[in-house]
Amino acid sequence: MKKISCILFALLLCQITFAQAPEWTKDKTIYEVNIRQYTQEGTFDAFATHLPRLEKMGVGILWLMPVQPIGELNRKGSLGSYYSIADYTATNPEFGSMKDFKKLVDEAHKRDMTIILDWVANHTSFDHVWMKSHPEFYTTDKSGNVIPPVADWSDVADLNYDNKAMRAAMIADMKFWVTEADIDGFRCDVAGMVPDDFWIEALAELKKIKPDIFLLAEAEGPQFHTDGFHMTYGWSKHHIMNEIAKGTALADRMDSIIVNHNTVYPAGSYFMNFTSNHDENSWNGTEFERMGDGAKTFGVMAATIPGMFLLYTGQEVALDRRLKFFDKDSVVWLDNRNFTQFYTTLIQLKADNPALWNGSYGGDYKRIDTQHEKIYAYTRTLGDNKVLVILNLSSDAHDAVLNTDSGKYKNVFTGKKQKLKAGKKITVPAWGYVVLKQ
Repeated sequence: MKKISCILFALLLCQITFAQAPEWTKDKTIYEVNIRQYTQEGTFDAFATHLPRLEKMGVGILWLMPVQPIGELNRKGSLGSYYSIADYTATNPEFGSMKDFKKLVDEAHKRDMTIILDWVANHTSFDHVWMKSHPEFYTTDKSGNVIPPVADWSDVADLNYDNKAMRAAMIADMKFWVTEADIDGFRCDVAGMVPDDFWIEALAELKKIKPDIFLLAEAEGPQFHTDGFHMTYGWSKHHIMNEIAKGTALADRMDSIIVNHNTVYPAGSYFMNFTSNHDENSWNGTEFERMGDGAKTFGVMAATIPGMFLLYTGQEVALDRRLKFFDKDSVVWLDNRNFTQFYTTLIQLKADNPALWNGSYGGDYKRIDTQHEKIYAYTRTLGDNKVLVILNLSSDAHDAVLNTDSGKYKNVFTGKKQKLKAGKKITVPAWGYVVLKQ
């Protein structure tokens, strides 16, 4: 039901060239906002009180999980899933009004922060407004019953992308948020379950309204960058981080993925790097469950390897529990572990040092030989800007010999100046990290 012919797809691809991400994204970190769980109130206005804090941290892009009304039919839990949308062009009354949402966007823009909205194009709730007005927009079984896209997703109804009118309506609803609320882009949910040719058409239409719109696909693969997306998920890198933390993979695997991405993907592609997000946190566990004492170490990695760094709601206060997905479960904003300063340091380093900028705006990545399989070191270099990262990816202290150029550096976390000589031996503590800049 969601396939297009090879000939049509080929013709469409011929009309599309890889688009460089807008320049305003070059030094940005992205932050995922879970409005429901962010505060006790769970509203746009309550979240807005956190904008000064996030601005101080250096956050540049706010990705809001879906803000539309949630369906009641077949609802899971007491509040339902954000991704079971009942009306694409309205706000969830639990979060606030459209006026409240627009005010949040304006406040973010005043602080030089941008907002991208989570967009669920693959499915709707079973009581979405289209169910009555356009039942032909949905996929049905042989008996004519509307079906979910995946059996376990019993609270959502699959959309029929063979229907041209539905496609047009979907694009119109996406354009609504750009024209009416002045949002800056979209994070497109399960992008790989929606036909490629739809994204090509939709994203071309959106760019007519806002040429510098930013587009993130919840997918991984070079074809999505050809389809018009600027950034895709770094799932493969994330999974390797988890495996390294468990001791089932070595750092060489990460290096091979980065090298492969540089070869296979269009030059300038953005990859979103993370140690957590809403799916990982709720379903697979917090970064502390998956990465243990290496949570900070992998945070350093995610922030400094090629790509854009993602921070999820509560990570800055070392959120150590899985947030409920279908029920209220507010974050407690206490920073007993001082993770706020840790992430602030990484975010501001990325913004201030062009070597760590995103895509082709940033510097080259080069793996550094340490003569130890557990010590992973690399440089990012752009002109006179250079960042050297040394990570101990194990629960034991190790000595490493750095086969890199001699030079004078400053330790990003301690502020101390440090001189390195080629072949110098250094001891890195268990799950230790050293970030040096020239």
